[in-house]
Amino acid sequence: MAPSIPAYDPNNVFMKIMRGELPSHKVYEDEHTFVFMDIMPRTEGHVLIVPKNGSRNILDANPADLANAIRTVQKVAKAAMTAFKADGVSIAQFSEPAGGQVVFHTHFHVLPRWVGIEMGPPGIKGDDAKIAENARLLREALGS
Repeated sequence: MAPSIPAYDPNNVFMKIMRGELPSHKVYEDEHTFVFMDIMPRTEGHVLIVPKNGSRNILDANPADLANAIRTVQKVAKAAMTAFKADGVSIAQFSEPAGGQVVFHTHFHVLPRWVGIEMGPPGIKGDDAKIAENARLLREALGS
């Protein structure tokens, strides 16, 4: 029997961002997903894809929400390759504290990557002007 996970909290930081209660550098939005820049980027162009329907993580998410999110992940990953002239992308999803999750709303990280350049350390706030510029570049590549 699998252990139970804690209940979803609809007042998490990502829901507050989607409701406009906290600022973000929004990149893209459709009826199912919301995309914004990570304020602690580990690479140039580090962006988050968040399903609009609330779930704690991949363990309790509705499969349809995950399918919609992964379509947006692919779209954003392709745009990130173009916008940042990346050699590749890393896609990450963390579930529960032991899995590395910090914000308990399902989300995916898209991190543009370049040969020979390591990711930066986690938890360091980025330069807001640079994050805003990266959001602009990504919106432009997405055509939005």
